[in-house]
This record gives sequence, C-alpha cells and structure tokens, in this order.
Amino acid sequence: MTDIASELAQACGQAFEKLGLEAELGQVRRADRPDLADFQCNGAMAAGKRARRNPRDIAGEVLAHLEGHPAIADITVAGPGFLNIKVTPECLAERAQSIRVDEKAGAQAAEELQTIVIDFGGPNVAKPMHVGHLRSAVIGDTLKRLCRFLGHKVIGDAHLGDWGLQMGQLIIALSNEQPELPYFDASNEGPFPQESPVTIDDLARLYPLASGKSKSDEAYRERCQRATADLQAGHAGYRALLDHFIKVSVEALKVDYDRLNVSFDLWKGESDADPFVGPMIEDLKKRDVAEESDGAWIIRVAREGDKGKTEMPPFILVNSRGGVGYHTTDLATIYDRAENLKPDLMLYVVDQRQALHFQQVFRASEKAGYFPEAGLEHIGFGTVNGDDGKPFKTRDGGTVRLSDLNRMALEEAEKRIAEANLSSDLSESEVRDIGLKIALAATRFSDLQNTRTTDYKFDLERFTSFEGKTGPYLLYAAVRIKALLRRAKAEGNQAGEIHIESDAERVLALQLDGFNTALEQSFAKRMPHFLCEHIYNLAQAFSGFYAAHPIAAEKDPDTRASRLAICEAVLNQLETGLDILGIETPERM
Repeated sequence: MTDIASELAQACGQAFEKLGLEAELGQVRRADRPDLADFQCNGAMAAGKRARRNPRDIAGEVLAHLEGHPAIADITVAGPGFLNIKVTPECLAERAQSIRVDEKAGAQAAEELQTIVIDFGGPNVAKPMHVGHLRSAVIGDTLKRLCRFLGHKVIGDAHLGDWGLQMGQLIIALSNEQPELPYFDASNEGPFPQESPVTIDDLARLYPLASGKSKSDEAYRERCQRATADLQAGHAGYRALLDHFIKVSVEALKVDYDRLNVSFDLWKGESDADPFVGPMIEDLKKRDVAEESDGAWIIRVAREGDKGKTEMPPFILVNSRGGVGYHTTDLATIYDRAENLKPDLMLYVVDQRQALHFQQVFRASEKAGYFPEAGLEHIGFGTVNGDDGKPFKTRDGGTVRLSDLNRMALEEAEKRIAEANLSSDLSESEVRDIGLKIALAATRFSDLQNTRTTDYKFDLERFTSFEGKTGPYLLYAAVRIKALLRRAKAEGNQAGEIHIESDAERVLALQLDGFNTALEQSFAKRMPHFLCEHIYNLAQAFSGFYAAHPIAAEKDPDTRASRLAICEAVLNQLETGLDILGIETPERM
C-alpha cells in the first residue's frame, strides 16, 4: 500500500525527469510548516546547482507539470525554490479508509527480502541478568519483530555466554561440595544422569563464591583454569555438567524474558561454536590469514586510512598460552551461521562499548572470506543510568537484577491502577493482567523511545505514568478507542465511509499516512525510536481529534459513521505499531 508521500514523490520525480533531471530530486517529506503545507519537495535547490539555473525557475517548471494531479489541492513555490504541497481531503480520506482495513495498517513490505540473523540478549549461564541486559533484549526483540513485519526471514539467537572461565569455576565449586558426583571421574565416559545435580539457586550461590575465591586464591584459580581447559578439550563429565548448567539457566532466563515479551528462535551459545574452532584455526594458518606473533596466532586487521593516533590492535586468534577467547568463538560463530543459516545480514545488538571488538571480528571475517564485513553490523546502544548519571545501581551500590526491575515495574503499575481506581469493576485476574501489560509497556517503551546510541535515566515513576510520552499513555489511548467503538456498537452505530472535513481530521489522517516512513526509518537506521515517535504522535493527534469531535454527541449519522471509521483506522495502526514494539494492549483499563 503506497503512502501519500511516496505517491507525490513519484509524481515529482517524473516532473524532474521531463526537465532532463534526475527523478531522485523529487523526494517528498512532511512540511516543516504544517500551517502552510502538508508536504514539501526541496529538489529544485539541488537541481539548480547541478544545472546552474535559478532553483525557483526549476521549481516553477516542476509545479507546471504537477498541476491537475488528483491528489494535490494546492502547490506553490516558496522561498529560494521549495515546493509546498497541500493534498485534497479526498486523498486523505481514501488513505485513511485503506489503513482502516489493511492488515499492515498502511505499511508496505520490503522490496528486497533478506534472511537476517539477529544476535541479541547475550545472557551468561549461571549469572542472573541485570539491568544492562534490558536494552539488548528489547531493542533486539523489536528489531526482530520489525524485520518480520516487513517480510524478512529473521532468526533471533540469544548467544549464551557459556564457554569461559565461569564454567570452570562452577565445576570446581561443585566438585568441592559434591566430589562423589560421577561427572568428576575423568575415566567415566557416561552415560550421566538426566536430572541436573544443581538448581538455578545453586548456580546463583556457587558462582559468586567461586569467582571471589579465584581472585584471592591463586591455587584455586589455577584449578578453575585447568577445569575450563579440560571442559573445552572434551572432558565427558564436564560437558555433561555444562549441559545441565545451560538447561537450568535457560529455564530461569525464559522467566525474565517472558515478562519482557522477548523470545528467541535459537538458544545457542559460545560452546556451539567449539566444533568449528579447531578446523578454523588450522584453515586460517594454512592460508596465511593468521600469523605467529610472540607465541600467539593473530590476524592483522589494521587498514590504511584508519582514523586515530593508535593502530587498531590485531585480532587474537590463539593466545600465547594456547587458549582461545571470545574473539575466536565469535569468528567461528560467523562461520557457522554463514554455512548453516545462509543469511544476507547479521546484526549484533550489544553495548556500544564493545565497538572495537566487533570491528576486529568483522574485519577478520572479511579477511578470512567467511562473511563480508558489509553484511555484519554492530547495533550498539547506550547505558541505563541512575540519578547520578552513572549505570543504574541499587541503593547499596549493587547491580540491579532484571528480575528485580520487572518486579518493581509491576508493583508500580499496580500502584497506578489503584490510584486511578481502575480495578473497581474488574476481577483480580483482570487487574493482574492489566498490571503486567502496563509494566511491560512502561519498561519497553521507556527504553525504545530513546535514540538507541544515547544513555537514558531510569525513572520508573515517570515511565508508568498515564500521562506524557509513556507506554501506559499509549495503552490508555488504544483502550479508550476500544471502549468508544464498543459503546457505539451497543448503541447500533457503525463505521462508514470516511470524509475529511475538519483541521483535526486532516492532522490525524496525515499522521496515519506517516506509518510506513517511520517503519522505513526504523529499519534503515536500526533505531526503533522513529516508530515510537510516530505512535506517540498518532495517539496525541487522536486525542486532539476526539476533543474536537465528541462522537457520541454527533447528530449527523454520516459524520458519526465517518468518525467511527477514522477511530478504527487509528486503532488498527496503533495496535499494529505497539505489537511491533512488543507491547500488548488490554481490552479494558
């Protein structure tokens, strides 16, 4: 379904072509002065430079070609050569009507469909998730939803941290407590018990103990390092334990992710790349992609023209002790995905402080011939901060667990429900469901509305408010429309043909038309805040429309039917947009 801006851009492009100029000059966008025009085309400015002509003269010639276009009510040349365009009420009505019944609410599928792997979440086995995992989870999940909505094939991978020293630390800590377990007998090749010897609570207790002791006890640390090496070398018992650690951790992780409405297609981790590591290293050595340096094997990834005073450090394939780190497992993961998933694009939603790491890995992938650097993108993001402007902490300075954040959001949501007296005619289960949806909207929207690369302050009281630019405000807007439509149906009133007559209706119809552009921007820049901005502005435009036109009081049946149809169009797009953002809308509030 083509939006009005695209239709006008096509017409403007054709007009420029008739003048012997490029069609791309006909790009159209919403006007900077909505009081003067709906859309504007600034192509005559660039055309003037290229053709060495007065831009106003070019704009005038383009205008002449556009006169009589059925969508254009008025077109004028302004300033040094801008084209201001106002569209007809009929054009706006037709567009709103189509949005009302369109399953994509006015959006278009992508022209070139791709297979996209999105690596997000990045939780560690045995470690509880903290507030720092929030952004990766909701940004990655929203990009996954957006890409699927546009028609792409998307594979979301949690990419667990399950292959480092913490695994060896857990193994040693458990062996000290339960040395009789069969996993610690090096001669035992299995089979091993199906039931895990540890719970998630055990892991949460054991890991901090082992980690702390490793820092203060050198002999203990060496035991942990040796256990890690044995695990990675294929120790059968340790591998069986790792499977248990992963299983119980994933079960716990899913609880927190479910509260955020986040899901994954794959729950692979660093350990899944291990079968590829050995052959990959030998291949890179054989092809001279890797070279020996001070006992280590490296891939030089520095390039001529790199900005900065210091040369980009080499990619460490194998360290001087013969070990491999997450650089190597990340490269092996790229090889695995390229071979077995055959994607066109891989997105890594990870803290932007990891930018150098991914630059090294992507360059190494290009140099190795595994996957082109152009198809690998690091989707970096800023931090969630407290009042002090530093990463959000508990009152005693500890890390805020994601489970605690989810609990705090629900408690605040339930408090808001009570304050607004929303629970008076609802069952306990309905109140609980609404509370969960408010908490979800507050948490996800508060993060997604920010430009991805910036930091933001976590303010739960503000995020859960039913007023202002918040998720609960958007829920309330959707629920209000649902209630309005239910009441109209009960009174025997139905939606009909849309007519755009008032200023408030024009503003709302124009906002509806911007959905596709918001989605295109969100996808192109991998930034969901464009969609958030559109949805919020839509809710505000509806509020202005409803304040100007109380539908229940409207006496003329055709006008009432038109405005009910406009409400249906808004609800369709609002709920569609919220669904892409991972926000669920209740029926009542």
